[in-house]
Amino acid sequence: MSETEKRTVNERRKFSRILFDAHVELAQGEFHWRATLLDISLKGLLIQQTLPSAVIKADPILVKILLSDNTSIAMSVVVAHQHHNQTGLMCTSIDIDSVSHLRRLIELNLGDAMEAERELSELISAY
Repeated sequence: MSETEKRTVNERRKFSRILFDAHVELAQGEFHWRATLLDISLKGLLIQQTLPSAVIKADPILVKILLSDNTSIAMSVVVAHQHHNQTGLMCTSIDIDSVSHLRRLIELNLGDAMEAERELSELISAY
């Protein structure tokens, strides 16, 4: 990808991707599995795993990202894409506590509270 193409993709992206290594618990109905988080944004996440065959791709998946023993981010997601043993998941709903944890995580990784606030405003305006 050329530098111009990279710049165009970054300009289109409204939400910063934060590289973050964490364990993720996923559930759909009675089916539960784990994966490894590669990156996260206010709009979704990328995991290192293709979906198990029992998962219905069109149905919502509940995700829990374990930050510490008593802190986690929970959201409902849908499959955005799968490619090379990775799955992109797009957030469809998230509770206020999880948004607060995610915003703080993004702020710490960006090192810019104003940029994190801009992304949160962008997310709110999309709904």
